Parts: sequence; structure tokens; C-alpha cells
Amino acid sequence: MRVTTVGFGCMITSDPSVIERAADLGINYFDTARGYQGGNNERMVGAALKRKRKEIFLSTKSGSGSKDGALKDLETSLRELGTDYVDIWYLHGKDGPSEVTSELIEAQQVAKRQGKIRFAGVSTHSGQQELLPWLAKQGQIDVVLVAYNFTMDKDMGAAVEAASQAGMGVVGMKVMAGGFRKTKPSDPLYGKLKTEGTMLAALKWVIKNPRVHTTIPSMTDMEQLDENLKAMKEPFAGLDEKLLARQLDFITPLYCRMCGKCEAMCAKGLPVANILRHLTYADGYGQFALGREEFLKLGSDVAGVRCGDCANCTVNCPFGVQVSARLSRAQELFA
Repeated sequence: MRVTTVGFGCMITSDPSVIERAADLGINYFDTARGYQGGNNERMVGAALKRKRKEIFLSTKSGSGSKDGALKDLETSLRELGTDYVDIWYLHGKDGPSEVTSELIEAQQVAKRQGKIRFAGVSTHSGQQELLPWLAKQGQIDVVLVAYNFTMDKDMGAAVEAASQAGMGVVGMKVMAGGFRKTKPSDPLYGKLKTEGTMLAALKWVIKNPRVHTTIPSMTDMEQLDENLKAMKEPFAGLDEKLLARQLDFITPLYCRMCGKCEAMCAKGLPVANILRHLTYADGYGQFALGREEFLKLGSDVAGVRCGDCANCTVNCPFGVQVSARLSRAQELFA
């Protein structure tokens, strides 16, 4: 697969004309998943790309934990996408070796033999430093979809290197580091700050790493599409470095890097990284409904916890995220 360095993450796209225009302009990799938009995203993506199917590469994902469930998801995905195969089929949201089970790998091998997928993938949000080297040694996964951006430490860079050197394709997601802006869309300064290029700089930072073979930034409108296309022709420069340094100062207390180091720290057993990721959907992407939907999937035991009931927070983020304050905000917004 020879894909463009900027692909298209379709998760929060609702306007098919943006997807159609991206394909017309030359973007050739589009990513969706069985669970996006309540299962409706695949149908929209398939319709938007129908006339270009032979010219583009398409990936989708299953979050199922069983072989039968995953294969059933795949059949549904193919039907909704209106195609008889996908180029990459990911085991979705696997955050450690124990979650990439032999029966899920067998499901991918079955699908390959049937000609329903070309390549087997794994997507992961946290615990990547452990998972990527482990996958590299297994030799059964062709592509990894990883959270990768300018906020992450050298360990994450080393994990990406290990995956690439093992011959796996590396796809970068979460490339905008949450997409946080200092102003809201209603603020008169929002447009000015948006054109400063911080999000473009973040995307350029990712694709300057030759070990990251493509990226899937979310795009919801033509303006975002046009801005992201610039990353394929504008090199990362000194101004970009300054913009990202300023952005890092701003988002340090807000943005979870999904390193996995806070796992099991919470005295009440909260899945801290997952909650903070769902909060980013609302605060960074402006997708409140998506954030709340994902938060509520964590279950009533999680939704019923209030961080204000604890005298002290037992979670200490090594990167400076104000965990208690962020969890409290998620509880106020979603619970």
C-alpha cells in the first residue's frame, strides 16, 4: 500500500462532501470503524467513496473481544461500506498484549484467507510502549494505529521505531494532541488563533518522522481539509517549533498522553486514561455527544464516582496533567 502521508480520519465527519473532495484532491487513505457514530459512519463513508473505491485504501475496525464477534462485525462493515473487502482491518482499542488474543488474530487470518481483508492491524490508545514491541515480535500484525504527537516522550518514539523496523506499517492518530485551543469558537479571537497554524504545526511534526507512514487527522469541514493538505508540502520549521512549545505549555495540565503510567493508581478504580480521552472529545474536538456516549459505556460504577468525595487524589501524572480537576470536569459534563 502506497498511501498519502496525510490520510483522513472519518470518526467525527458528518458531511460526505468533505470526504469526496479529499479523494478528488488526492488523499487516498480513509479510516473508519464499526462503532463510529453509532454504526452509521461506515455507511456514510462507503457512499462518499463508492466511485473512488478502486483508487483509495480503506480501513475499518472491530472492538469485539471474540473471534465470532469480530468476524460478525466485519461482515456488517463490508455491507455498510458497500465493498467486498477492506485494505486494513484493525482490532480496535487494544491497550496491552493480553487484549490481542490468539482467537482475535485467528479471526484476522480467517478474513485474509477469505479475501475480505488485505492487511491485519491493531489500534491502541494507551500502553503503546509495551504493546508495539510485543506486536513486532509476533510477526502476525501488518499495521499498527497509534496515538502519536509532539507531547510524547522518547519511549514512544522508540516504540514506533521498533514497529517500523519489524516491517509494520505505522499510522499516527491523535496527531493534534487533543486539538485544544485557548479560545472557543464564539470568541472573536478564535479565527485569528486558528490561522496561526498550531494544529498544522502539530501535523507537520508527526509526518516529519519517516517511521510514521501516514496519519489520520479528523476533518469535519473544507477549511480543515485545506489546512491539513498543506502539511504534505510545507516542511516543519522554526516557527512550528515555537508554536508547539507554546501549545505544550498550555495543554500540559489538560492533555493525557495515554502513556499508561496511571493505570491502577486511582483508589476508586477509575480508568483514568479512558475518561480523560473521552473528555478530550468534548473539550478539544468540540464533540460533546461523542464524549458523553463513550463515557457512559464505561458503566454505572464509573459514572457514579465523584472525585470531590476523595480528600486527596492518589493519581500522580508524570507529565503534569491535573488529574483530579479533569476527572471532576468529566463527571460534571457527562455523568
